[in-house]
Amino acid sequence: MKYIISIIKPHRLEEVRTALSAIGVEGMTVSEVKGHGRQKGHSEIYRGAEYEVSYLPKIKIELALEDKLAAKAVDTITEAGRTGQIGDGKIFVLNLDSAVRIRTGESGDEAL
Repeated sequence: MKYIISIIKPHRLEEVRTALSAIGVEGMTVSEVKGHGRQKGHSEIYRGAEYEVSYLPKIKIELALEDKLAAKAVDTITEAGRTGQIGDGKIFVLNLDSAVRIRTGESGDEAL
């Protein structure tokens, strides 16, 4: 099993969700987060005063998937989340040792 964490731009969430659903991904966890990387934020003017915005809004999507679906999910997130601009985000893939569905006690791939 794989645990996939992706950070994307907020306006790309619906495209990514739709694309993942189309390949058979049934569940995901979505969080609103803030961060910066090479993008380094930007300057904004509010009521005549300029200030630096260091942390930009992002969306964090977390998925636990069977090994056979993980590579396809990464490709799907990459394609659906890409705008071609700096700050498109990152995808991290980790090995997942176990998963347990609380309601039924199922474990492993059956829990997903």
